[in-house]
Amino acid sequence: MLKAFYSVEDFRRGARRRMPHMIFDALDGAAGTERASRLNMAALENIRLQSRILVNVEHRELSTTFLDRQWDLPFGIAPMGMCNLFWPGADEALASVSRQRNMPLAVSTMASSSLESIIERAHGNAWFQLYAGESDELTQTLVERANEAGYQTLILTADVPVLAPRLRDLANGFEVPFTMGPRQVADFARHPRWVLDTLLNGTPKPVNVGSPESGAHSSGGVAGFRRESGRGHIDWTFLSQLRSMWAHKLVVKGVMSPTDAKMAVDAGVDAVYVSNHGGRQLDAAPGAIQMLSLIRQAVGPDYPLLFDSGVRSGEGIVKALVSGANFVMLGRPFLYALGANGPDGLRHLLDMLANELSIVMAQLGCNDVRQLNRAMLVTDL
Repeated sequence: MLKAFYSVEDFRRGARRRMPHMIFDALDGAAGTERASRLNMAALENIRLQSRILVNVEHRELSTTFLDRQWDLPFGIAPMGMCNLFWPGADEALASVSRQRNMPLAVSTMASSSLESIIERAHGNAWFQLYAGESDELTQTLVERANEAGYQTLILTADVPVLAPRLRDLANGFEVPFTMGPRQVADFARHPRWVLDTLLNGTPKPVNVGSPESGAHSSGGVAGFRRESGRGHIDWTFLSQLRSMWAHKLVVKGVMSPTDAKMAVDAGVDAVYVSNHGGRQLDAAPGAIQMLSLIRQAVGPDYPLLFDSGVRSGEGIVKALVSGANFVMLGRPFLYALGANGPDGLRHLLDMLANELSIVMAQLGCNDVRQLNRAMLVTDL
């Protein structure tokens, strides 16, 4: 069956067949008319690379160092909430593969497994992504739990002052915590395998946070977090407080402005994460890759930059690296692979991405991923 998957789009189609309609849409959709999501991919596709000849590229090195850690690949798994909703056991599969491939897994505040269990399964190859919610107490509790669990990197997602409407979710009646109604029952009835596996694994829910209605969570969550809550009070003062509270690596995610990137550097964060949330927040946003070079210019040549949004291939990873990123994160593709063929699909996708990356490096005359640079871009066509 794996021979049928030759691209991320193949995995996407496979996931669409196996997932209930509303679950697939929750994964695949974006804000508004989804223009930003499409632009992310189109802008990456439009980048041209300069091939070279007669360079000895027989041996090619894909490992790199980022945030004081050696990783076997120059890319990792972006934070995604409620992964077990998209395919049962997704959190465990992602954590296991991060351990096996020595790659980082960013664990979402909205994960459907506890942040403690995920970093343990990942053998430390995990970063914690923080949504600062309505409750300062909950935010502090999450930060303390991450520290006690052994996380060495904290990612503050800063581009969700309010949750943008996603029209597919509204049309499908999708919400978190997940509820069942007649429409959902009819949709799920057409996907019995997904339903059976989900029931056997337990109804997914964001276990690291408690809802105002549910009270404190058994794993240490504090009542008061709502996915739809406004986070407009999170500002630079909060970032300064978080910097004082967190003694390890601190990253700010969702940066699309060179000015904001410079301010983040001045605030003492250890890396800036360039992203437009995969097009799931501001529909009028430019493609994230279009801002990456400008942000690289703003922060200088040596400052650590992460990148995500629209990457769908090993070639896309290369394009992000030559455009100024030090490390690349992918989100949806990993859940497409799990949805299409479970953990086997996930492993196959990782092999495919690494192989594509290596082949493109050979075409560019590059035998070490750390040698990828802006000179490999074709900019004057």
